[in-house]
Amino acid sequence: MSKFIKKEAKTKTIQRAWQRMLSGRRLDLLDPSPMDIEIEDIAHGLARVARWNGQTIGDYAFSVAQHSIIVEEIATFLKPNITPQEQMMALLHDAPEFVIGDMISPFKNALGYDYRVFEDRLERAIHLRFGLLPKTPPALKKLIKKADRICAWYEAVELAGFTKDEADEFFITPPSGLDISVKPMTTTASQIAFVERFNQLIKLM
Repeated sequence: MSKFIKKEAKTKTIQRAWQRMLSGRRLDLLDPSPMDIEIEDIAHGLARVARWNGQTIGDYAFSVAQHSIIVEEIATFLKPNITPQEQMMALLHDAPEFVIGDMISPFKNALGYDYRVFEDRLERAIHLRFGLLPKTPPALKKLIKKADRICAWYEAVELAGFTKDEADEFFITPPSGLDISVKPMTTTASQIAFVERFNQLIKLM
């Protein structure tokens, strides 16, 4: 085999496992480093990822960035004595989706264990980057999940064509006293709002 053929064969086996962010960072997707995480990249990505695979009404997609802000708001409503660190983890609960997208739950279940490991590695890097616990504590994770499913109820009824009875079956009915709006924002507005909320919380930590 000639040197050229050997070199060509070797080149073909090399697979790129990093993504270049607009900040200039190169994020290794298989072994993400906290040093390559920037909030601006997260906000930019999440503002451009659509919930419900884009199957929602309105002129704009309902972004994961906007969803995340609302989930943090609901978590704070459910736990009035929540700490700023816990609020930050709620805000960032879907942050890995800035590179892997928003996969609907049935598809995540189909992908199984490998996907969860990948997601957990990204979450760990994000948490460490912003001075949070590497892994969300179980009790807080349960709270965030509840807030997430309440937010999904609003989204299902107001944006995704579900009846209230259908939403009650699949998600969590909002508690009394909670007043939430899920009217989709523009990409730019949701990106700015996400960064603003992040900056508010980081000052309190």
